[in-house]
Amino acid sequence: MSNMVVGANITDYHYKNVNFKRDFTSSNVADIRTIVKGDACPVCGAPVDVCRGIEVGHIFKLGTKYSKALGCNYLDEQGKEIPMIMGCYGIGLNRTMAAIIEQNYDENGIIWPLAVAPYHAVVVPVMVTDETQRTMAEEIYAALQKAGVEVLLDDRDERPGVKFKDSELIGIPMRITVGRKAKDGLVEYKERKGAAAVEMTPEDAISKIIAQVNTIH
Repeated sequence: MSNMVVGANITDYHYKNVNFKRDFTSSNVADIRTIVKGDACPVCGAPVDVCRGIEVGHIFKLGTKYSKALGCNYLDEQGKEIPMIMGCYGIGLNRTMAAIIEQNYDENGIIWPLAVAPYHAVVVPVMVTDETQRTMAEEIYAALQKAGVEVLLDDRDERPGVKFKDSELIGIPMRITVGRKAKDGLVEYKERKGAAAVEMTPEDAISKIIAQVNTIH
């Protein structure tokens, strides 16, 4: 490498356009590169395999900084008090959410697993101005709420395509659509994870969602 940027041993300061031998020397020089698949493991010599991982937590060695301040000691075999070496770990909620989404999505958006979804189901009346559709949607919404289902009622005065797209983008696992067949006592039930919509009665759709939710409790 030539014209490198190196630390200046002063916080927030760096040297630019630095060249080895001209500007500095070292008794320990190594040609370092990132290990790739098939390279020999430096520990056992077996071929290395490379795969992706997701970091959802950290482990930190705190040393004796806090144990000394708190007087947190133990007695060694000679009966001498020694500060404990402390460590801590944590799982990040943001990282966990990102990891779940990274493994559960398609071209339309998130596919939340039912156990961690912000809502279990969404009820979508196609035309909120239609009294039959609106009334049925509200009744389904109330029945699901009463059964302990975390449910969203999308009663916005928007085109049905907008509502469907939003529910898929958010990743709500199950959807009941109340459309023009509401007058015949039928709704559409659809699962977010690639399933086709199925016509059924509101009672059957409600029972299906409740049964699904009960599997995670």
